[in-house]
Amino acid sequence: MAHTTHPDILKRLQRAQGHLKSILTMLEEGRGCIEIAQQLQAVEHAIGNAKKTLVHEHIDHCLEHSIRGEPVSTAEAIREFKEITKYL
Repeated sequence: MAHTTHPDILKRLQRAQGHLKSILTMLEEGRGCIEIAQQLQAVEHAIGNAKKTLVHEHIDHCLEHSIRGEPVSTAEAIREFKEITKYL
């Protein structure tokens, strides 16, 4: 199964990781709470977008298999769809 969005998700998470490291430095340096909160918001947003992209790709992939009649039962596809949507 090809995950076309994984390289994009990886880049987003690497950027978020860099921002998170800078937040740790900001805390150690005693920087202002507003600055830190802004950076935390940016990290949270980046991770949320990465998660949403991953979930949407998975849903698209599962639905495509169900429509094409590949060896995934309808019940299994629905179960998996319900399971992954918990993370939206």
